[in-house]
Amino acid sequence: GTTSSCAFDCLDEIGDVCKERDVWLHVDAAYAGSAFICPEYRYLMKGVEKADSFNFNPHKWMLVNFDCSAMWLKQPRWIVDAFNVDPLYLKHDQQGSAPDYRHWQIPLGRRFRALKLWFVLRLYGIENLQKHIRKHIALAHLFEKLCLEDERFEIYEEVTMGLVCFRLKGNNEINEELLRRINGRGKIHLVPSKIDEVYFLRLAICSRFSEESDIHTSWEEVKSSADEILA
Repeated sequence: GTTSSCAFDCLDEIGDVCKERDVWLHVDAAYAGSAFICPEYRYLMKGVEKADSFNFNPHKWMLVNFDCSAMWLKQPRWIVDAFNVDPLYLKHDQQGSAPDYRHWQIPLGRRFRALKLWFVLRLYGIENLQKHIRKHIALAHLFEKLCLEDERFEIYEEVTMGLVCFRLKGNNEINEELLRRINGRGKIHLVPSKIDEVYFLRLAICSRFSEESDIHTSWEEVKSSADEILA
Protein backbone atom coordinates (compact mmCIF):
# COMPACT_ATOMS: atom_id res chain seq x y z
CA GLY A 1 0.00 0.00 0.00
CA THR A 2 0.96 3.66 -0.11
CA THR A 3 2.39 4.52 3.30
CA SER A 4 1.65 8.23 3.18
CA SER A 5 -2.09 7.77 2.59
CA CYS A 6 -2.70 4.33 4.13
CA ALA A 7 -3.83 2.89 0.82
CA PHE A 8 -4.20 -0.85 0.23
CA ASP A 9 -2.91 -2.84 -2.72
CA CYS A 10 -5.00 -5.56 -4.36
CA LEU A 11 -3.10 -8.59 -3.09
CA ASP A 12 -5.30 -10.98 -5.04
CA GLU A 13 -4.18 -9.54 -8.38
CA ILE A 14 -0.59 -8.80 -7.39
CA GLY A 15 -0.22 -12.31 -5.98
CA ASP A 16 -1.10 -13.88 -9.32
CA VAL A 17 1.42 -11.69 -11.15
CA CYS A 18 4.17 -12.47 -8.62
CA LYS A 19 3.52 -16.20 -8.89
CA GLU A 20 3.58 -16.06 -12.68
CA ARG A 21 6.90 -14.20 -12.68
CA ASP A 22 8.45 -16.00 -9.71
CA VAL A 23 8.68 -12.81 -7.63
CA TRP A 24 8.73 -12.81 -3.82
CA LEU A 25 5.60 -11.07 -2.54
CA HIS A 26 6.08 -9.36 0.82
CA VAL A 27 3.15 -7.63 2.50
CA ASP A 28 4.25 -4.75 4.72
CA ALA A 29 1.20 -4.04 6.88
CA ALA A 30 3.30 -2.08 9.37
CA TYR A 31 0.54 0.23 10.61
CA ALA A 32 -2.78 -1.10 9.32
CA GLY A 33 -2.01 -4.75 10.08
CA SER A 34 -3.19 -4.28 13.66
CA ALA A 35 -6.70 -3.53 12.37
CA PHE A 36 -7.02 -7.05 11.02
CA ILE A 37 -7.82 -8.28 14.53
CA CYS A 38 -11.24 -6.78 13.72
CA PRO A 39 -13.13 -9.09 11.32
CA GLU A 40 -14.81 -6.21 9.49
CA TYR A 41 -11.48 -4.96 8.11
CA ARG A 42 -10.10 -8.27 6.88
CA TYR A 43 -11.56 -7.75 3.43
CA LEU A 44 -8.66 -5.35 2.89
CA MET A 45 -6.20 -8.25 3.06
CA LYS A 46 -8.01 -10.48 0.56
CA GLY A 47 -5.41 -12.55 -1.26
CA VAL A 48 -2.87 -12.43 1.58
CA GLU A 49 -2.50 -16.20 1.33
CA LYS A 50 -0.63 -15.57 -1.95
CA ALA A 51 2.09 -13.65 -0.10
CA ASP A 52 5.45 -15.21 0.74
CA SER A 53 5.86 -13.07 3.83
CA PHE A 54 3.77 -10.71 5.95
CA ASN A 55 4.66 -8.36 8.74
CA PHE A 56 3.07 -5.70 10.92
CA ASN A 57 4.27 -3.56 13.82
CA PRO A 58 2.35 -3.98 17.09
CA HIS A 59 4.25 -0.92 18.35
CA LYS A 60 2.38 1.26 15.86
CA TRP A 61 -1.24 0.53 16.73
CA MET A 62 -1.49 -2.33 19.18
CA LEU A 63 -0.34 -0.58 22.35
CA VAL A 64 3.10 -2.21 22.46
CA ASN A 65 6.09 0.03 23.10
CA PHE A 66 8.78 0.44 20.43
CA ASP A 67 10.13 -1.71 18.88
CA CYS A 68 8.05 -4.77 18.09
CA SER A 69 7.39 -6.31 14.67
CA ALA A 70 5.62 -9.57 13.91
CA MET A 71 6.53 -11.50 10.79
CA TRP A 72 5.14 -14.59 9.11
CA LEU A 73 6.86 -16.63 6.40
CA LYS A 74 5.20 -19.14 4.10
CA GLN A 75 8.45 -21.07 3.77
CA PRO A 76 10.95 -20.17 6.53
CA ARG A 77 13.60 -22.36 4.90
CA TRP A 78 13.97 -19.79 2.11
CA ILE A 79 15.04 -17.19 4.67
CA VAL A 80 17.15 -19.66 6.63
CA ASP A 81 19.02 -20.73 3.50
CA ALA A 82 19.80 -17.08 2.72
CA PHE A 83 20.97 -16.02 6.19
CA ASN A 84 22.41 -19.25 7.58
CA VAL A 85 25.91 -18.80 8.95
CA ASP A 86 27.09 -21.95 10.69
CA PRO A 87 30.73 -21.84 11.80
CA LEU A 88 31.88 -24.68 14.03
CA TYR A 89 31.80 -22.59 17.22
CA LEU A 90 28.05 -21.99 16.77
CA LYS A 91 27.08 -25.63 16.22
CA HIS A 92 25.31 -27.60 18.98
CA ASP A 93 23.72 -31.00 19.55
CA GLN A 94 20.11 -29.75 19.31
CA GLN A 95 20.61 -28.07 15.96
CA GLY A 96 17.50 -28.26 13.77
CA SER A 97 15.15 -29.42 16.53
CA ALA A 98 13.63 -25.93 16.96
CA PRO A 99 13.61 -22.67 14.98
CA ASP A 100 16.89 -20.82 15.41
CA TYR A 101 16.07 -17.18 14.80
CA ARG A 102 19.64 -16.13 14.19
CA HIS A 103 19.09 -17.70 10.77
CA TRP A 104 16.17 -15.32 10.13
CA GLN A 105 18.23 -12.12 10.25
CA ILE A 106 21.67 -10.61 9.78
CA PRO A 107 22.62 -10.26 13.50
CA LEU A 108 23.19 -13.46 15.48
CA GLY A 109 21.40 -12.21 18.60
CA ARG A 110 18.09 -10.54 19.28
CA ARG A 111 16.25 -9.00 22.22
CA PHE A 112 13.23 -10.71 23.80
CA ARG A 113 10.64 -8.49 22.11
CA ALA A 114 7.90 -11.12 22.28
CA LEU A 115 7.45 -10.74 26.05
CA LYS A 116 6.05 -7.20 25.92
CA LEU A 117 3.62 -8.24 23.18
CA TRP A 118 2.48 -11.15 25.35
CA PHE A 119 1.93 -8.74 28.27
CA VAL A 120 -0.33 -6.52 26.13
CA LEU A 121 -2.33 -9.47 24.80
CA ARG A 122 -2.85 -10.82 28.32
CA LEU A 123 -3.61 -7.42 29.88
CA TYR A 124 -6.06 -6.11 27.26
CA GLY A 125 -7.43 -9.22 25.58
CA ILE A 126 -8.83 -9.33 22.06
CA GLU A 127 -12.05 -7.43 22.81
CA ASN A 128 -10.32 -4.42 24.34
CA LEU A 129 -7.73 -4.30 21.56
CA GLN A 130 -10.56 -4.35 19.03
CA LYS A 131 -12.28 -1.50 20.89
CA HIS A 132 -9.03 0.47 20.75
CA ILE A 133 -8.76 0.05 16.95
CA ARG A 134 -12.44 0.76 16.30
CA LYS A 135 -12.38 3.87 18.47
CA HIS A 136 -9.46 5.36 16.52
CA ILE A 137 -11.16 4.66 13.20
CA ALA A 138 -14.39 6.24 14.46
CA LEU A 139 -12.44 9.34 15.56
CA ALA A 140 -10.83 9.53 12.12
CA HIS A 141 -14.27 9.45 10.50
CA LEU A 142 -15.40 12.22 12.85
CA PHE A 143 -12.55 14.44 11.65
CA GLU A 144 -13.38 13.47 8.06
CA LYS A 145 -17.00 14.54 8.64
CA LEU A 146 -15.90 17.92 10.02
CA CYS A 147 -13.71 18.47 6.95
CA LEU A 148 -16.47 17.59 4.53
CA GLU A 149 -18.86 19.99 6.25
CA ASP A 150 -16.51 22.87 5.39
CA GLU A 151 -16.63 23.51 1.66
CA ARG A 152 -13.13 24.98 1.72
CA PHE A 153 -11.61 21.55 2.42
CA GLU A 154 -11.44 18.24 0.62
CA ILE A 155 -10.51 14.70 1.67
CA TYR A 156 -7.65 13.56 -0.52
CA GLU A 157 -7.76 9.79 0.08
CA GLU A 158 -10.45 7.45 1.36
CA VAL A 159 -10.44 7.17 5.15
CA THR A 160 -10.23 3.49 6.09
CA MET A 161 -8.07 3.49 9.22
CA GLY A 162 -7.05 6.09 11.80
CA LEU A 163 -5.48 8.43 9.26
CA VAL A 164 -7.17 11.37 7.53
CA CYS A 165 -5.54 12.91 4.45
CA PHE A 166 -7.03 16.33 3.76
CA ARG A 167 -6.23 19.69 2.20
CA LEU A 168 -7.58 23.11 1.44
CA LYS A 169 -8.99 23.26 -2.07
CA GLY A 170 -6.47 25.12 -4.17
CA ASN A 171 -2.77 25.01 -4.87
CA ASN A 172 0.03 23.33 -2.93
CA GLU A 173 1.43 26.61 -1.63
CA ILE A 174 -1.69 27.45 0.35
CA ASN A 175 -1.58 24.03 2.00
CA GLU A 176 2.09 24.39 2.83
CA GLU A 177 1.26 27.68 4.53
CA LEU A 178 -1.63 26.02 6.37
CA LEU A 179 0.72 23.38 7.77
CA ARG A 180 3.25 26.02 8.87
CA ARG A 181 0.57 27.93 10.75
CA ILE A 182 -0.94 24.87 12.42
CA ASN A 183 2.38 23.48 13.62
CA GLY A 184 3.66 26.94 14.49
CA ARG A 185 0.90 27.37 17.05
CA GLY A 186 2.18 24.32 18.93
CA LYS A 187 -1.25 22.95 19.88
CA ILE A 188 -1.32 20.00 17.47
CA HIS A 189 1.23 18.57 15.07
CA LEU A 190 0.48 17.44 11.53
CA VAL A 191 2.80 16.05 8.87
CA PRO A 192 2.44 16.49 5.11
CA SER A 193 2.80 14.21 2.15
CA LYS A 194 2.50 14.42 -1.60
CA ILE A 195 1.01 12.05 -4.18
CA ASP A 196 1.11 12.85 -7.91
CA GLU A 197 2.55 16.25 -6.96
CA VAL A 198 -0.53 17.08 -4.86
CA TYR A 199 0.42 18.29 -1.37
CA PHE A 200 -1.85 17.33 1.52
CA LEU A 201 -1.92 17.19 5.32
CA ARG A 202 -2.23 14.08 7.46
CA LEU A 203 -4.03 13.82 10.79
CA ALA A 204 -3.15 10.55 12.54
CA ILE A 205 -5.09 9.27 15.54
CA CYS A 206 -2.37 7.65 17.63
CA SER A 207 -2.89 8.01 21.36
CA ARG A 208 -4.94 5.65 23.49
CA PHE A 209 -6.06 8.77 25.37
CA SER A 210 -7.61 10.43 22.30
CA GLU A 211 -11.28 11.39 22.68
CA GLU A 212 -13.89 13.19 20.57
CA SER A 213 -13.00 16.44 22.33
CA ASP A 214 -9.44 16.14 20.99
CA ILE A 215 -10.77 15.78 17.45
CA HIS A 216 -12.93 18.88 17.82
CA THR A 217 -9.97 20.79 19.29
CA SER A 218 -7.79 19.67 16.38
CA TRP A 219 -10.42 20.73 13.87
CA GLU A 220 -10.71 24.16 15.49
CA GLU A 221 -6.94 24.58 15.13
CA VAL A 222 -7.13 23.63 11.46
CA LYS A 223 -10.17 25.78 10.78
CA SER A 224 -8.89 28.90 12.53
CA SER A 225 -5.53 28.61 10.74
CA ALA A 226 -7.42 28.39 7.45
CA ASP A 227 -9.48 31.44 8.44
CA GLU A 228 -6.27 33.45 8.89
CA ILE A 229 -4.89 32.41 5.51
CA LEU A 230 -8.09 32.97 3.56
CA ALA A 231 -9.13 36.19 5.29
